[in-house]
This record gives sequence, structure tokens and C-alpha cells, in this order.
Amino acid sequence: MNPEELHGRKVSVIGAGKSGLAAAELLLKAGAYPFLSEFGTISPQGRSTLETLGIPFEDEGHSERVFDADMCIVSPGIPPTSRVIVAMESRAVPVFSEIELASWFCRARIIGITGTDGKTTTATLIQSICEADGRRRGYRAFAVGNIGVPFSSKVLDMDPGDIAVIELSSYQLERCLSFRPDIAVLTNITPDHMDRYGGDIHAYARAKFRIHAVQGAVDTLIYNHDDPLLRAHFDVPEPWPFRVVPFGLQHALDTGRFVTVKDGSIVFPSEGAEERVVGVEEFMKPSFRGDHNLYNALAAVAATMVAGVSPEVARETLRQFNGVEHRQEYAGSACGLEWINDSKATNVNALRQALQATPEGMVLIAGGRDKGNDYSVLFGLVTEKVDAIIAIGESKVKIEQAFDGVTRVYTAGTLQEAVGLASRIGVPGGSVLFSPGCSSFDMFRNFEDRGVQFKQLVRGLS
Repeated sequence: MNPEELHGRKVSVIGAGKSGLAAAELLLKAGAYPFLSEFGTISPQGRSTLETLGIPFEDEGHSERVFDADMCIVSPGIPPTSRVIVAMESRAVPVFSEIELASWFCRARIIGITGTDGKTTTATLIQSICEADGRRRGYRAFAVGNIGVPFSSKVLDMDPGDIAVIELSSYQLERCLSFRPDIAVLTNITPDHMDRYGGDIHAYARAKFRIHAVQGAVDTLIYNHDDPLLRAHFDVPEPWPFRVVPFGLQHALDTGRFVTVKDGSIVFPSEGAEERVVGVEEFMKPSFRGDHNLYNALAAVAATMVAGVSPEVARETLRQFNGVEHRQEYAGSACGLEWINDSKATNVNALRQALQATPEGMVLIAGGRDKGNDYSVLFGLVTEKVDAIIAIGESKVKIEQAFDGVTRVYTAGTLQEAVGLASRIGVPGGSVLFSPGCSSFDMFRNFEDRGVQFKQLVRGLS
């Protein structure tokens, strides 16, 4: 939709989180008449923002007023099966995501990143590389989307020469119809949010594949060729309508467009040759290690090289990169143990990656709100590396039962109790890995809150 077409339209915004509030404000600036409706309670800060802007709102449930609309913008956390969305669609009111709305206003180039794991690290790397390049060439790079900053809150600040680096969840992509990134990146697809997708990984994947639904000849799709689901999806005889650039480590491709590691360096295909970008040993460090981060670096190099960034800028940025907060973050040393904050691990695959990257002899703190997790895929790694598991949150009983006989398992009622127990049972010289493998919403506001509390507790031990 052309933004001018929003003028004078009535738009209901469902959900009063960050994206809902940002969408309502953007709509107001476009001359629309937004009405925000929240099933729960709007925070005092959110209420103050809406009152200051003069945007009408309601909370503690959805009234009939919400259906008096020309269209609806829905926050990503609200499932398509919710009563209000089902009712909205039954009344033929078009429903869009906040990402879709913001894209109607975007004049900047877009690099979109989705996948199950690695989205935030890859997006942060891409934004850091583009930001460094932009300082030399006179443009700005914005990190928005699922990374924590709503696209709608920044889109009006973006100029045509800028780059919007957008981290995208499957939830955000579900309601995208015309959203079209110049460069799309798919990191991997493994089971996650199976509670939302009825246990069907292909339904989950279809939501992720919305990222390339309207890409055309001038656009590029970058994907992890080592991921079996992505490989099956993209390795087809029919040509895609966009340029495809695979990256990977395990399955060599002789296509002249494969981003990989050769002779210890990341190489990028350029004009029929391979250009060495950066040596792996130049950027791998304790705070940024493991094969999963090497994949993240490959994806970031592929995206930024396609965007026209010089290898020198990518190389220098990677050398200086120290990882992302809450993702295998060194949280300190206490009680003779190294403490690692991996609060961003909200699914089993992210937990698996953390186990692979952490030396053996650890205490693992895991648990939270389960999303249909299958913990059996971790048995081999846990047997090899984990001395004990401390299970917390709603899933603690499931975790205790799953790992019974695999390793010692304890349960704790709070994170504070778990940290205290880990400090007593951990073997000096070993480590404590806080990698929940579950969502945070049973005990915390979000994974950031969970990680911050963990680090505070570790500092208390010190």
C-alpha cells in the first residue's frame, strides 16, 4: 500500500507491546486514525505514550470498537487462532504485521534475516559491517525488527541510501504480503515454536519462506546450504526469480557462487574468482566461537559483499566483533567456575550449539516455558559434557524426566536458587552454562530480563 492511502483510514492495532505502540504512532503520523486494543493490561509507560499522542486505546479485553476498522495491524505474539483475529478476518478486515506496515514507508535498502538460530548474531554482524562501511561512504545502517527495535519506530528516519537490517521471526513474517527485502538471509530451519505450528515443521518453514515470497530479479536470497530443509527447498531444477547465493561448510558446491571456508579463510565468489575476506582465526575468540558462529559469519559476509561492502571493512569489523549479549556471553568468574550467559537460547537447537561450544565438565541450568521440545537429541552431548543439570521453570519436571539416567538432575524453584546450587555442585575449574532451551515468559519479561538477572546473580556470587 502507498502510505498516502492510509490518510483518513481507521486502523485497529492489536497488542500494546513495542511493535504495537510503534505501529500506532506511525499510523498517526501518516494521517490515519489508529485505535489500539490490548487483551491484557497496558503498561504505565505505554498508556502514557498513547495519552500523550492522543491515540485512543482499550485494555483488559477487546470491545466491538476494534472491528470498526478499514484494516488491522497485529503484534507478532498474537497467534492467528486468537479470537480477535479470527473475528477480524470473518468480517473481511485485512490483517497485516507491523513489519508489513513499516515496509510501505521504507525508502532504504533492506537486508532481512530470518531462521531458527543465529538471527540476532547475524543481524548484529551485518549491521556492524554496514555501519562501518557507511561511515566511509556516507550512509547509515539501522538494526530493527525482532532484534528489539520496531521497524516502525525508525522507518521515517531512513533515507534512500541507508540500509535497514531487519531481524525477522516467523510470527512477523506470517502477515507480510508485499514486504520485499533487497537481500534475504535464511540461517537455518530446525523445530521451534511447534506449539504455534501444530508440531508441523513445514508449516513453520512456510512462514519463514515468506521472506522471499515477492523477491524479484534484482534481489538476492542467501541461505545455509548445509541445512537439509533449506537445501531441499532451494536446490530445485526450476530457476528462482531472484539471485541465489548459498553458504556452508559441509557440502561443497562448484557453482562459482558458494560462500565457504577454504584454507582457513572465508572466501566469497567475485567476478569468476574467489576473494579471500578474512581468516577464521582472525575473528574467532572465547566470546565468539563454535561452528554456529562460523555460519553466522559466513551469512554476514555473504550479505554484506552482495550489498557492495568492501572485504577490508568486513575483515576489520569481524576482527573486532565480540559476540552478542545473552548469546554464550562470558558472565564472570566466581566460586572457581566460569559462568556463561546463554539466555537467548530459547529452543533445543540453540542449547545444542551452546553445549557444543562449551568445554566439558559443566553444570547446565536449563528450563522455562517449553515449546514442544524433544530433549532426546541432546542425550549424546549431555553424556559427554554435562556433570549435572539444574532444571527450572514450567518445564523442570519434563527436563528432569527426560534426562533421568543420562546425568545428575536437580530442580530449583527460582533462578537464584539454581545459581546458588550450581556454585556448590560445580567442580572448580569447570563452568556453569545458563542455556534454557525454552522461552522465558513463565518467570521473566523476556530473554533479556532473564539474562540480566542471571548476570546480577553471578556478580553477587563474586
